Formats: sequence, structure tokens, C-alpha cells
Amino acid sequence: MPLTPLHDRVIVRAAQPEEVTKGGIILPDTAKEKPQQGEVIAVGPGKIGDDGKTIAMQVKKGDKVLYGKYSGTEVNIDGEDVLIMRESDIFAIIK
Repeated sequence: MPLTPLHDRVIVRAAQPEEVTKGGIILPDTAKEKPQQGEVIAVGPGKIGDDGKTIAMQVKKGDKVLYGKYSGTEVNIDGEDVLIMRESDIFAIIK
């Protein structure tokens, strides 16, 4: 990954939207919902607190995460769309 996130930011590769519903209906591109989960591919060093110390990140590279529907900023890196977001935009780590 040619990018290194700063402070409390993470780079997430969004999961692919579902092509077929559980009932077997094929969804066109316009009907697909934006995914709300993905894989962390890069993590910044952490947020700097008021006392000047770095607060460690809770997520790490490789974690599967659940995030807000409109969280992050989409960027295209080497032909791949990824999201850059703050750690606080992540709701949970999926085990």
C-alpha cells in the first residue's frame, strides 16, 4: 500500500456489495447498497492526546470491521477503491 494513514486514521477495503439476494433475486448495480463492512489494510500510529502522548489504536491491519454507512472518504489507489476514515467511525470489529 503506497499510503500510510496519519494519526487515528485507517484505510479500509470495503466488502463487495451483494450480487444476489438471499431469495435468489439478481440485483442491478443501481439497487446495490453501499457495504458497511470491510477489511483494515493500513493503520495510523494513533491519536495524540492532550498530554502529548500517543493513544494506541484499537484496530489493526487485517481486522474485519463494521462502520457507518456514509463514513470515510473514498479514494482510488492503484486502481482499487478504498476508504480512509477515522478510527472513531468504526463501530465494531467482526470476529
